[in-house]
Amino acid sequence: MVFTFTLNYQLTSDESDMDTLVERLAVEGCDDALVGVGQPGRLALEFIREAPSADDAIESAIEDVRRAVPNARLIEAALAHQ
Repeated sequence: MVFTFTLNYQLTSDESDMDTLVERLAVEGCDDALVGVGQPGRLALEFIREAPSADDAIESAIEDVRRAVPNARLIEAALAHQ
């Protein structure tokens, strides 16, 4: 199944180069996400991800983001109404 969900993160002060951040996210498997960086110090990712369950989709995305931005702190994970 395909699931749509959003992950919101708080970034550390050393994560200021958004172009590099977006590139790292793509390399680590987040190429199925729309990246939002409009609010300073925050990162919003809207995913459309295929997985056996919503939990699997969200957990795999969290792991992908963790590899790309290890010091980011997850603030919110929200599943869109399916």
